[in-house]
Amino acid sequence: MRVAKADFSGVTTGSSTVAAAPSPAGSGTTVAPSSAGSNEGWSSKTYTVEAGDSLSAIAKKVYGDAGKYNKIFEANQPMLKDPDKIYPGQVLRIPAA
Repeated sequence: MRVAKADFSGVTTGSSTVAAAPSPAGSGTTVAPSSAGSNEGWSSKTYTVEAGDSLSAIAKKVYGDAGKYNKIFEANQPMLKDPDKIYPGQVLRIPAA
């Protein structure tokens, strides 16, 4: 049996059954439209951790409030065991505010 090599060059972060649009929040984020089909609301998005990021810095970028870091932490359990231990390249789920 032979298996062809997969080409993932066109793959981007995030997942949705509806086409995703870039987020104004910055690179590494994707907005997934809500299930109601409205482009104004979103149920969740993803964020790819970059060097120097922290959950509070990400919360500040996406929610405008660094104190909401725990919301991101809780949405990414059990992948995250400690809110202070995130690494570049990790893709985090960012729940709607």
